[in-house]
Amino acid sequence: MVKLASVAVLGLALLVSAGCGGGAKKADAPKTPDKITLKFGHLADEKNTWHLGALKFKEIVEKNSKGRIEVKVYPNEQLGKEKDLVTSIQNGTADIGIFGETLTTFGASKTILMATPYLLRDSAQLHKVAGGEIGKEIEAQVLEKVKIRPIAYFERGPRDLTSNRPIKTPDDLKGLKVRVPNVPLFVDTWQALGAKPIPMAFSEVFTSLQQGAIDGQENPYALIKSANFFEVQKYLNKTSHVRSWIYVCIGEKRFKSLPEDLQKVILDAAKEMQKYENELFVKDEKALETFLKSKMTFVDVDMAAFQAKSKDAVLAKFDADQKALYNKIVNMK
Repeated sequence: MVKLASVAVLGLALLVSAGCGGGAKKADAPKTPDKITLKFGHLADEKNTWHLGALKFKEIVEKNSKGRIEVKVYPNEQLGKEKDLVTSIQNGTADIGIFGETLTTFGASKTILMATPYLLRDSAQLHKVAGGEIGKEIEAQVLEKVKIRPIAYFERGPRDLTSNRPIKTPDDLKGLKVRVPNVPLFVDTWQALGAKPIPMAFSEVFTSLQQGAIDGQENPYALIKSANFFEVQKYLNKTSHVRSWIYVCIGEKRFKSLPEDLQKVILDAAKEMQKYENELFVKDEKALETFLKSKMTFVDVDMAAFQAKSKDAVLAKFDADQKALYNKIVNMK
């Protein structure tokens, strides 16, 4: 009994001691949430306006989230080629990317209107389409089919054909092996024009041109310069066959996992990024043309002949929804 009593007294003393200590002890501070890291990948180099736009997005997001979000930007396909990056975002191993008409291969068939040959007249019409109801319709399909959310768009300069022989008419394309993106419409269009289109990842193009595996490629000024294609191509043929835009997209699952206040930070930063990149783009196009004219020979082409020969190939592959959007754009004033 004495032993039990002693144990009881000791236990009571410990309880009293703990109670006294508890009065002086502060409550545990709330746990600081882990910093959220967003991986933002794209195919362009560090001097490209896409990359500069991505860096502006990073700056604004990190500032306005007060450090709760860190954005890591990976240029030069460091997170994978375009299609691989889409898959990575869907799987959650990457978060944000820059994508164009390649999204057609993921079921977003309306994105082909983002890069349809000879559809858009000029930059003003492009912004009217991309920033209006037609753009919203395309964005909604990207979200539904690909599960990535467009949060901004960038205008791209007209796509022109580069080669080592001058191309003035479609007849000059006979036998020319031209690298094209992995988009069926591009393949069909260049076949109709008389070339031999070869789908290929962007990162493989320079070496393939250098080694003679392909004879030409088609891209806007910015990518022709940043990829140094002028080192292995003599002519820039002013086909201007595609005026297009691309989307900056975030994985929808990732976006929805963020608190509402951080979702707003992302969307607001995306608007600022779009505005900033477009200002850079407009200034850059003139400078790029001046630079490329010092490195390559510019060739004027028979635009009407290219347009006429490609139209049937374009419309032949369009489904009803694509044709409806095509006609809406063609009939815009």
